[in-house]
Amino acid sequence: MLRITDDITIEDWELTEQFIRASGPGGQNVNKVSTAVELRFEAERSPNLPGAVKTRLKRLAGRRWTKDGALVIQVDETRSQARNRDIARQRLADLVEQATRKPKRRIATRPTLGSKKRRLKAKKVRGEVKSLRGKVSGED
Repeated sequence: MLRITDDITIEDWELTEQFIRASGPGGQNVNKVSTAVELRFEAERSPNLPGAVKTRLKRLAGRRWTKDGALVIQVDETRSQARNRDIARQRLADLVEQATRKPKRRIATRPTLGSKKRRLKAKKVRGEVKSLRGKVSGED
């Protein structure tokens, strides 16, 4: 069981781990031992996640979210299978914990009169500078 918050826990039956061969450093060990872990969390079917958290988790997961509603996390950072497994579980916990936080609602504001005047004045000054760059019509 993976505890995220006081209210949210992920049961073991919701997680599937598959060990695959990793790329990267490790010498001959890479060719022989399956140290990378692919952690699959059936988020859509999880009874412990509220609907709003599932929606935010789907947005946060991006490409890691599958069509059948599972979240797939792949880790091949270290040579140790156990350490990669711990990293994957921690990443899942962090992602779900991040999805539990409601985003701050943005309050639309209007520009002040002073900022409008400063902007228009800057545009006028810039326009005058550019107008002086034209051809000089002089006496021939």
